[in-house]
Amino acid sequence: MNEDRTNDREPGFVSESGDSAQVSLSAGPAPAVIETNDPATAGPPAPGLSSTGAARKFGESFTARVVGIVGVVALVVVGSIIGAEVLSSSGSSRARTNIRTVLASSHNSAAASGATITVTGNGQVEGTPDTASFSIGVDTTASTAVAALEQNNTQVATLEQSLEQSGVALKDIQTGWLNLSANTNNNGDVTGFSADDELNVTMNDLSNLGAALDAAVQATGNGVTLGGISFSISNQSALLAAARAQAMLAARTEADQVAAGGGLALGPIVKITDQENAGQYLYYAPNAFAGANADAAVPVQPGQQQISVEVTVVYRLVAS
Repeated sequence: MNEDRTNDREPGFVSESGDSAQVSLSAGPAPAVIETNDPATAGPPAPGLSSTGAARKFGESFTARVVGIVGVVALVVVGSIIGAEVLSSSGSSRARTNIRTVLASSHNSAAASGATITVTGNGQVEGTPDTASFSIGVDTTASTAVAALEQNNTQVATLEQSLEQSGVALKDIQTGWLNLSANTNNNGDVTGFSADDELNVTMNDLSNLGAALDAAVQATGNGVTLGGISFSISNQSALLAAARAQAMLAARTEADQVAAGGGLALGPIVKITDQENAGQYLYYAPNAFAGANADAAVPVQPGQQQISVEVTVVYRLVAS
């Protein structure tokens, strides 16, 4: 009978020899565990767990969840503040970048459109003249035209000879005016004839200029006429180069300043206009020398001559 009871035991019961205790193992599914935050609906504590332990476990779980929620909220708030600062900083930086971009675009557009700037520069230097030009002639009067012309021819030949003896080359003597005219009174009657012959003379030896003029007057007499003297520099190349360099430098300096003020730089030169102005000093003498003293040379001072150059320069503008 005991054997039959032993054989009729429910599955899950195992007996070990020598062990007086028996362990019951359930082959069925384990009971479900339902968690809730409401103590009223929590139900009785699970087998083997006291009510105090269950409450402690519930409190720990609830506290952990609250702390987690607070942490998430804090992270969201901090992230929002940081994001706002980043966006604000990014906006300011973007605004500054946009301003620089607009200015750079404006400058590049001005440069790309072929914008130019036109400036004027002046240069001036001084030099000592080494050449004199003057006009000197003879005015003769006679009762007839033939006599007036013959007398004039004789005196002009004497004048030319005097000039050559004073160092004037024949190639530097040129007839500039020749006139024969009748003289009349208030009634229109002819009273005589006048012949005028004027020479344009260039003299390169200024040290002998005064003596040459005095000798010409002495040789010609009271009929001599002197129109005036102008001085010049025979070779102005070096002086013009110096004045032109000054003018170009002045133009470049002004153009640099204006371009820099507009945030641009100078590009290549588009056009240059050059204008030279060599001033001349004039010395005017009386039209006639009466009773000139042969021992006294005509006082002549050449002084200094100014040579100026003005340039107008057109520069192309490029981005700085």
